[in-house]
Amino acid sequence: MISSVTILLLALVASNMPFFSERVLLIYPLKNGKHLALQLLELLVLYFIVGGVAMLLERQLTSRHSQNWEFYAITACLFLVFAFPGFTYRYLWRKR
Repeated sequence: MISSVTILLLALVASNMPFFSERVLLIYPLKNGKHLALQLLELLVLYFIVGGVAMLLERQLTSRHSQNWEFYAITACLFLVFAFPGFTYRYLWRKR
């Protein structure tokens, strides 16, 4: 139960990181800011990082279950839904 909540909170934070920070993966600062394409690429990288952490937690608790493409489609959509508050803040709510 705790590992499920941990993964969901990690996914929520990671999916909003590209929109709240001007640094790439919170490491490398950019002079001109990040464009939407770079933010989407960073979102994809963070999706795989969170998936890797989830696999590690699953492997510690039980044997790893094999997943089909439907599982990855659903988790990718959930990750995009989690990213909506950051996208809304960055592009729709914040004044430039």
